[in-house]
Amino acid sequence: MNSTITAVEGVKVGHTTLEERPTGCTVVLVEAGAVGAVDVRGSAPGTRETDLLDPVNLIQEVHAVVLSGGSAFGLDAASGVMRYLDERGIGFPTGVARVPIVPAAILFDLGVGGKPEIRPAADCGYRAAQAASSAPVAEGNVGAGAGATVGKLMGSGRAMKGGLGSAALRAPGGLVVGAIVAVNAGGDVIDPSTGRVIAGVRTEDGRALADARLLIRAGARARSRAGANTTIGVVATNARLTKSQATKVAQMAHDGLARAIAPAHGPFDGDTIFVLATGVQTDEADLLTVGALAADAVAEAIVRAVHAATGIPGYPAARDLAK
Repeated sequence: MNSTITAVEGVKVGHTTLEERPTGCTVVLVEAGAVGAVDVRGSAPGTRETDLLDPVNLIQEVHAVVLSGGSAFGLDAASGVMRYLDERGIGFPTGVARVPIVPAAILFDLGVGGKPEIRPAADCGYRAAQAASSAPVAEGNVGAGAGATVGKLMGSGRAMKGGLGSAALRAPGGLVVGAIVAVNAGGDVIDPSTGRVIAGVRTEDGRALADARLLIRAGARARSRAGANTTIGVVATNARLTKSQATKVAQMAHDGLARAIAPAHGPFDGDTIFVLATGVQTDEADLLTVGALAADAVAEAIVRAVHAATGIPGYPAARDLAK
């Protein structure tokens, strides 16, 4: 059974992972349209088209969301997705053309791999859209998670490899809520089921986990750079939601981020979660249930991201420290 975000009917996901250095982009396609919302919690976000998702604004549906590495340069990947959708006549009808609605968010990975001039561009987004399918989502060092790292609270020298993860939860009656998250946290990743740190700040010798929560309580001063610690994701559901309801789900979904990452939503973070509601389930949704499942799916996706990640030079993965 598909346990990733593509378990939600009408949702496709595609990745482009660049070979020149660890970076890439991930596209969540909803070609039939979906009610969209967003909640931005970090103080250093990099986003595109988030204002139109405000419930008071005109646009009701979006057609894709792009998650990308490359810092603000990576927002260009959304232009490629727009071109892909435009070629297929998908978009908001204006009377003279259909304009695809493609919000996006980025994470900072320019310091990984030694070639900051290599970053996702429009062609990256176009190829990711071409590759999009409803198959279970590839996880780990792919797409927007290719250059993601975690545990940068004490500087990159004690960090570990992050990645991209996805999860889906089902409720009686056919409700499905899924999430996909690119985990580039400054803090530690924690398994909420155990409270145990599974990836994050390493000890000075690099051989074990230091636990960022203990470092902060001991008075450690953060050495993170602004914008370097962003975790970005998308929640999708087959529930029928209004924009206001979808916005509440996005807010609740951040609870999952805070359960699985410590610290989260800080001054150097750009933590952002989008919501897509396809409305395939025509019965009125229980908003509390959808939001609670969204938080759980986000937390599970974050844990899966670091478990699926593989180490790269300078950044061991969770599986490496477990040996």
